[in-house]
Amino acid sequence: MASQQHQERNMGYDQNTMKVLDHCQVSPPAGSVPTTSLPLNFFDIKWLLKPKNTPIQRFYLYEFPHPTHHFMQTVLPILKQSLSLTLQHLYPCASNLVCPPQPNKPHILYVDGESSVNFTVSEWSNANFEQLIADYPREVSIYHPFVSSLPPTRTLEDGTRLIPLMSVHVTVIPNFGFGICIGIQHVCTDGKGFLNLMKLWSSICKTRGECLSHFEKKSMPLHDRRVVKDPNGLELTFLKELWSRAESGREEDDTGGIHFSPAHHDKVRASFVLSKAHIEKLKQLACLICKKEELKTFHISTFVVISALIWVCMVKSKGKETRNDDEDDLYHLTFGIDCRNHCGFPLTYFGNCVAPCYVPLKRSQILGENGIVEAAKAIGEKVVESKTSALSWLTKRARNGTKLEYSNKIPMAGSPRLGGYETDFGWGRPLKLEAVHIDEADSVSLAESRDEEGGVEIGVVLGRTPMNDFNSLLAGYMRIFAG
Repeated sequence: MASQQHQERNMGYDQNTMKVLDHCQVSPPAGSVPTTSLPLNFFDIKWLLKPKNTPIQRFYLYEFPHPTHHFMQTVLPILKQSLSLTLQHLYPCASNLVCPPQPNKPHILYVDGESSVNFTVSEWSNANFEQLIADYPREVSIYHPFVSSLPPTRTLEDGTRLIPLMSVHVTVIPNFGFGICIGIQHVCTDGKGFLNLMKLWSSICKTRGECLSHFEKKSMPLHDRRVVKDPNGLELTFLKELWSRAESGREEDDTGGIHFSPAHHDKVRASFVLSKAHIEKLKQLACLICKKEELKTFHISTFVVISALIWVCMVKSKGKETRNDDEDDLYHLTFGIDCRNHCGFPLTYFGNCVAPCYVPLKRSQILGENGIVEAAKAIGEKVVESKTSALSWLTKRARNGTKLEYSNKIPMAGSPRLGGYETDFGWGRPLKLEAVHIDEADSVSLAESRDEEGGVEIGVVLGRTPMNDFNSLLAGYMRIFAG
């Protein structure tokens, strides 16, 4: 659990001491990938319609107790070479998103000999390594200096916009470790695709490329966007909305940077780890209450019960902000459904294949005596429903013709099943994973526990006071589950 006694600790370092050591472009080996154009499908285009198209920004921190020059001489060349080999198989990451004037469609374009990824190496000599790997609440801006900002959009004479899709920022903390932050536009791929990118890169790096000889052809990433079927014509509907926005001058910011809000000064982030025993006890408790209250049984999984617990704690911790809400007001938990599993799309598909899921529940139900069970029941029903109707929200969104509004949202990113802590480049597993992009809202990220199989790590971003309350609430529930 996050220790409250550390919450107000001063960061104790000056990020202005960060200095750039190297800046270059990394591309696939020359001639290994022909010039290729990939059309966007409706999963991709949906991201271009979001009001704030914030890129994925994930930070991996590794232990490396050696001076900077040792890192530059021994580690950096291998990181670059292995990234180059990775991009040979995941070339969309090194591409640009091309947005031509209508009626031409946006597409991803890789140009042999030109396309590449921005790769920057910095040194931060006085970063507080202890705080970087800690779980207790710290200023939300603690990871912002590590962020990998994408290059700005370029506009050609005919109005065509070229948007870089990925960048890498490696930061050395001398004698302690190094961090790798990847920035990638959502239009390129989803969270599963991103983690597959990291696993492939780290595996190639760790084995010095030998792992590629063991890859079966059927396991290689599939890039053909046409394998995603569109029986409801969502692509054309989303394209028309995109063109309409362009005509009215309402195109969204797609420069690839994260625009950190001034409100961040009052936010903190913390990590909470739930053991496998806690999770099993929570599942048992949900089943017992169902029997006692004669409730209809529902789908109970680790994701369902963890999401329910966090949802209840988040709503209760923000009680002062919502105390004037009506008991019948709807609250929404939102997360992504991987359609590779539910719509028959290839499991090796590299691109966007996630549909949003919104779970509604009344405030009175969330705050009630059996709030966790009520929340788990609502989430479980939506998860089961998604197996046969994962695209229902996207279809509704397309028919509506504009963004659908949902009140009192709690967004959840990631999954405990994606294996982020397995990303070992050859110098050990990460000491810390952080989804930096969740800073823009009071949000939650999920990952597997680093130290225990079956455990779950929960990343939370909240205001300082709500975080105190969240910490106390979760600790209280953990004492119950441990009993």
